[in-house]
Amino acid sequence: MKKSLLIPAALFLFLPLLINAQTPENSESSVKYPQFQFKGLLQARYLESSGKNVDVMGVHHSTGEAVQSSFDIKRMRVGANTKLSEAAEVVILVNLADFKSDSKGKVLENAYAKYTFNKYIALIGGQFRPAFGIEELVPVDIIKSFDFSNQYYEFGKNGWTSFQIGASASGAFEIGKIPIDYAFSVLNGNGKNQEMDKDNGKQYSSRLVFGLSKKHKINLGLNSGIGKVFKEKVFAFGADITSDFKLTDQFTFDLQIEYKQGTNSNLYFSLPPANRTPDVDDYQMRGIYFLPNLRYVINYKKLTALEFSCRYESFDSNYKVDSNVRETYTPMISLEFGKAYTGRIEMGLQIDDFDRNIPDTSTYDNTLFIIQFQCRL
Repeated sequence: MKKSLLIPAALFLFLPLLINAQTPENSESSVKYPQFQFKGLLQARYLESSGKNVDVMGVHHSTGEAVQSSFDIKRMRVGANTKLSEAAEVVILVNLADFKSDSKGKVLENAYAKYTFNKYIALIGGQFRPAFGIEELVPVDIIKSFDFSNQYYEFGKNGWTSFQIGASASGAFEIGKIPIDYAFSVLNGNGKNQEMDKDNGKQYSSRLVFGLSKKHKINLGLNSGIGKVFKEKVFAFGADITSDFKLTDQFTFDLQIEYKQGTNSNLYFSLPPANRTPDVDDYQMRGIYFLPNLRYVINYKKLTALEFSCRYESFDSNYKVDSNVRETYTPMISLEFGKAYTGRIEMGLQIDDFDRNIPDTSTYDNTLFIIQFQCRL
């Protein structure tokens, strides 16, 4: 079967679920549509680099002229969710902070329509974050660290994660007593805000999440993907596990572990033909991270909780041909104000250690001190 037929075939398997979809309990006649929900997020930061001749963006300067302290607006997001009916919705999200630099291919993040038939299947079309790991399913404003991992952004450059244009089917079902969430996606694979696909190839990905323990919220996720980029076959796969343990009424401990590996076609095609091997499979990336987080609920006046986390990540963007492992440690303390991170003050470090430093690039050892203020509505 051709890959272009995989997604329609998968949808056909779920056709009986659509036909047998039950009528929602709340009839639309009693609810007025459309309904609008507006959202916003501000993340402002102070950055200070302590690396020798390394600026706050992590770039080494052999001349010594590096900006090593700066205030920054990381994100200024504005979004709207519009419920057209009980089953249909349209989601829009923009990041106005992207205007501070070249905004081409930026700013617009989410722009998709979703139709939910029942719990078994929902369809999405437009620009969205396809399900291919833990981080793709969590908004950046409620993650347990300053930002997403290095592997998240690198796999995004290769069309598997971050904001992509395409279509997806997702839902949930049970096998025995085990709940399972699934998602199938077909994507252009060349990032957000593109006029058209860069070639005729598409990238197909899938994700399954198995609920292993309801009490401790232990979930096992499996990801896989195949596709073509400029007629070259590419792949990606990964596995992840999450857990959330309530130690006492005030203390909770949660843990995320995620591994990914795949073709680094973005790197392969960025090199001149004379400077690369003839086989795209020689260029592969892989990474793993551990993110433990301890939460202490205070509820004292306006202070809701304290959180302590320290993510460790090992990532190599080209481990077969030119290996240069990047190890990143991100210890952080967070003060939460209000519910669901309405207000948040974070302080900590991002410590990067490369096997091999490359002068005048961002591939250079550095320690970055960060204070980040977050406000969401």
